[in-house]
Amino acid sequence: MWLFLLFVSIPIVEIALFIQVGGWLGLWPTLAIVVLTAIMGTFLVRAQGLMAITNIRSNLQEFQDPTESLAHGAMILASGLLLLTPGFFTDAVGFALLVPPVRLALFRWLRSKVKVQSFVQTDYRREPRPADNGGVIDGEFSELDDDAPRPTHTPPSGWTRH
Repeated sequence: MWLFLLFVSIPIVEIALFIQVGGWLGLWPTLAIVVLTAIMGTFLVRAQGLMAITNIRSNLQEFQDPTESLAHGAMILASGLLLLTPGFFTDAVGFALLVPPVRLALFRWLRSKVKVQSFVQTDYRREPRPADNGGVIDGEFSELDDDAPRPTHTPPSGWTRH
């Protein structure tokens, strides 16, 4: 039920804000603000998104819990979606999600509501490799006569789709 209320109330708030701001500034400045916030948001989300990806990779390489970095990345993605959505309320929430202390506070609140029972990470690079067989490759062959006529067209090998 709360999701339904969210989907109904947000457009109503956006329309009311458009009417108020449009009446105060006029049509073209209002539309310019909406377009500029989308452009600015795109650049900010891209920069912070790349930093979030770097943090996630670093956590995974160092075998640390990537939960916080993943949550920050998800919030930055949500911020991008909100900033691309035309409206003043969604832009305000989107820009708020780009502020690291806001994301950290939201992460801590979400973490208090979710209980993780286990977290397992495996280092696949350290898995035991099959024994080396001395470079021997098992296969079949047949000798071709050098004077025999060669086929002009060979059928597909089956390794690729033709």
